[in-house]
Amino acid sequence: MMLTERGELNQTKLLSYCGLNLTKHREVLEELERKKLIEKTVSPWGNKTITKYKISPKGLDFCKLILDPYENMFPRIKEDEEEEKNNVN
Repeated sequence: MMLTERGELNQTKLLSYCGLNLTKHREVLEELERKKLIEKTVSPWGNKTITKYKISPKGLDFCKLILDPYENMFPRIKEDEEEEKNNVN
């Protein structure tokens, strides 16, 4: 869902936005890529490489057919609503 909202993201930003750790969650990214829900590109950048991910057409369809209706039925609490809830208690 993060890739549908933000477009293409480098690996570091994607993991950071999702609250994931590369060491612990590499398999999740690999599985999404194997199932062709996301696409990975690796580009040279000086003596390093940059890994970027974007949602695939199949992943976009999955979001529209499965995740969006789920989010509508069971919405997550927004950050500002969570803060307000914590301030009241």
